[in-house]
Amino acid sequence: MTYVNVIPPSPELSIYGGMADETLFEFLHMEIVSHVYKEQQSSKGTMDNKDRAVCVSVLEGMGFRVGQGLIERLTRDSPSFKDELDIMKFICKDFWTKVFRRQVDNLRTNHQGTYVLQDNKFNLLTQLSNGKQYLDQAPKYLAFSCGVVRGALSNLGLESVVTAEVSVMPSCKFQVVIQKLP
Repeated sequence: MTYVNVIPPSPELSIYGGMADETLFEFLHMEIVSHVYKEQQSSKGTMDNKDRAVCVSVLEGMGFRVGQGLIERLTRDSPSFKDELDIMKFICKDFWTKVFRRQVDNLRTNHQGTYVLQDNKFNLLTQLSNGKQYLDQAPKYLAFSCGVVRGALSNLGLESVVTAEVSVMPSCKFQVVIQKLP
């Protein structure tokens, strides 16, 4: 009998077990987006801007819960963060790498609670075509990710508004505005 040593993938590398899991997540994400939009359209027969806003809200809410769970898992053995900028650096390096398999390309801040995270090859947009006609489809594929970031920040003690903007596919800018409590 021959034994083959198989080294399992390190859970520290990413939340995904391997290439197959990454692909599965990307397809699942696309199907969730498609399902949410089809359900909303089938209930009324047509889609207007209000219906699209409902779909974005549903997807963002799903992402929020996922982000809360992921950040709990990823920070379980981490020391506490010293300030807001320290949290944002963690999101851009460690969290982004674990969730989206690469670091944010650029982080900018005005030091007043607004952060812009630039990802020049956002993996949930890479499966979409690069043509300009697909730019209007990009926001529905970013709502879940905005929720993931907002949920993670919420569990780290920062209430925020997270929006995403695409001008050239698959490049994406996430704007995070931290809500200051009175």
